[in-house]
Amino acid sequence: MKRILSFFLLSSAIILTSAQAPPTYYDGTAGLTGIALKNKLSQIITDGHQAKAYNGLWTAYQTTDRDYFYENDGSVLDIYSENPTGSDPYTYTIGTNQCGQYSAEGNCYNREHIVPQSLFNEASPMVADVNFIRATDGKVNGMRSNYPFGKVGLSPSFTSQNGSKLGTSASAGYGGTVFEPIDEFKGDVARMIFYFVTRYQSQLASFTNANGTGDMLGTTAFPGLQTWELNQLRAWHATDPVSPAEISRNNATYEYQKNKNPFIDHPEFVELIWGTQVVDTQAPTAATNLITQNPTSNTISLSWTAATDNIGVIAYDVYANGVLKTTVSGTTATVQGLTPSTTYTFYVIAKDASGNASPQSNSADGTTLAGQPGGNTSCGTENFDSIPASDSGYTTRTWTNNNITWTATDARTDQTISGKAITIRDGSLTSSTISGGVKSLSVKAQLKFGGSSGNLNVQINGVTVGTIAYSSTAPTAAIMIDNINVSGDIIIKIVNPITTNRVAIDDLSWTCFNSLGTSDVKKDKSQFAIYPNPVKNNELFVKGENLSTIVKAEIYDLSGKLIEVIANPFKNSNKINLKGITKGNYILKTDRFSTKFIVE
Repeated sequence: MKRILSFFLLSSAIILTSAQAPPTYYDGTAGLTGIALKNKLSQIITDGHQAKAYNGLWTAYQTTDRDYFYENDGSVLDIYSENPTGSDPYTYTIGTNQCGQYSAEGNCYNREHIVPQSLFNEASPMVADVNFIRATDGKVNGMRSNYPFGKVGLSPSFTSQNGSKLGTSASAGYGGTVFEPIDEFKGDVARMIFYFVTRYQSQLASFTNANGTGDMLGTTAFPGLQTWELNQLRAWHATDPVSPAEISRNNATYEYQKNKNPFIDHPEFVELIWGTQVVDTQAPTAATNLITQNPTSNTISLSWTAATDNIGVIAYDVYANGVLKTTVSGTTATVQGLTPSTTYTFYVIAKDASGNASPQSNSADGTTLAGQPGGNTSCGTENFDSIPASDSGYTTRTWTNNNITWTATDARTDQTISGKAITIRDGSLTSSTISGGVKSLSVKAQLKFGGSSGNLNVQINGVTVGTIAYSSTAPTAAIMIDNINVSGDIIIKIVNPITTNRVAIDDLSWTCFNSLGTSDVKKDKSQFAIYPNPVKNNELFVKGENLSTIVKAEIYDLSGKLIEVIANPFKNSNKINLKGITKGNYILKTDRFSTKFIVE
């Protein structure tokens, strides 16, 4: 039997990936069960996780997916081709046989997302989390597609050379198509999926296709899986215990991305969490003492006193004028993308792991500051205080601040300028999508560790709009690029084109740009107003003097795009039919006045 290894070989294999989490890694889990234990594990494996790039998986597999337990030849350990009791039908050399094109089994090995990436739209950090992404044969990976895992009936539509099968489900509670690995790896698959729904439990409701009969994921943090799938995976976990190969892989994964699969280290956690189903129907209490603070022309910050729950609050939904703006895990938030000189009413709703929602908190009003003519207002800043912990290694770093997610490639986090800074070597710094456009942008940059002075390239939506000079001297002020003048949604990217230089970046800020001013303008002393505002039922009513004399009305969105032109808009009434304009913020401009309105 290939699984019967000598003590020497097994010890050698584990030594190859001997990095261990600290002995305190699972502190705080003792005595917990059910939702409370799942919440604690989610916090543990999320806090330390260093997100990586998708291509980094090939590097990870050099230590995580090597066969030192069956053939013991260092080839790729592929759960879709490994034959645990005889010769493998084919083997892959690590780093040599990567896909690539394939037409049959044995052509190349691929990156198999045990939870399909189509469910989370290939988003980071899920797309590159090696804890649930295995090196497998490309052909079998393709045949598995995005089907859930389950027991296949008597007539499979496809069987791989090691016996993995695709076909109609024989798992209780589901009759669709499923994929079934061989018995040797059923528990491995189950524990990877348990990891996924624990690590990403707060995001399950937003994952595409997470809802509906037959999909593997649930839509709430607990239990996190469809009932039929949960029952099948629990059974596989019980009948296929943790193997030495899994333990070794788990240790190598910790070395690579600094988090682990707790269900490999502590198999008992599975039944402690899911064994006795805890039905939580108690909603959290309402958050209290909500206040607004620190307004800018397009942002308002909020803080509140935490809600309480019998199990635990995992998130707060933040609303402005009845519209969901953001979801946060703490008791503070900054709402972005607001309109200058506008009063908003805010409230928050607490959620627990079962999706129970609290009553609304108290309401709090906040008013944004006035914008400058032309809409060129302060849009945002990034001071890099929220970057990952200080580390001298070069890798992909991801963090979120003020509801903007930043990704820095080939980056280290241990350098400073004014304070914390992100240092780029052969890489770039990229934002998520930001609303409000950009007129100007400023940033500090400094050369670190030797090299020659140079320039960073600043791109907006993929187009270079200017450069930022740097040298080894610490800058006293940020360098500005003005007259960028890009409206609408933007993505900021700062690229280091000199790959031998290591450049620190700090104190990034930018101003908004909209091609149309957003302050109310009246060309005489008459008063005009839109009511109700927000507009209801696509009917906009205007109150003011001599409306019938207005020759033309124009409706713009906040990027300056002209949506509609109406001739003699108030000739017969004081109402404009908006003809199905989508929800959002708009400007009504006439020859007598210009004013903002919201469509709900």
